[in-house]
Amino acid sequence: MQDPFEESLRNMLRSSAGEHDDERTLDRVLRTANRQVGVSDLFSLVGHWFEALMLALDSASDHIAPVSKKTTPRNPADKVD
Repeated sequence: MQDPFEESLRNMLRSSAGEHDDERTLDRVLRTANRQVGVSDLFSLVGHWFEALMLALDSASDHIAPVSKKTTPRNPADKVD
C-alpha cells in the first residue's frame, strides 16, 4: 500500500531533479516531512490527553455524587401518613 505522504516526498525530490543543488532539495523535503510528522504527533498527543481526561472524569463521577448524612428510619411503620 502506497503512503500518500511518502509519495508526495518522492514527487518533490523528482520534480527538483533538474536542479543541481541536492542539499537544498533534501533540506526542503526533510523540512516538509518534519512539519507533517510534527503535526501528526501533536494531534496524537491531544487525542491521548483527551482520552485520559475522559477516563479521569469517568472514574471521578462516582465521588461527585452527593452523600446524605441523614439516617434512614429502621422501622418504616413509625412514619405518620
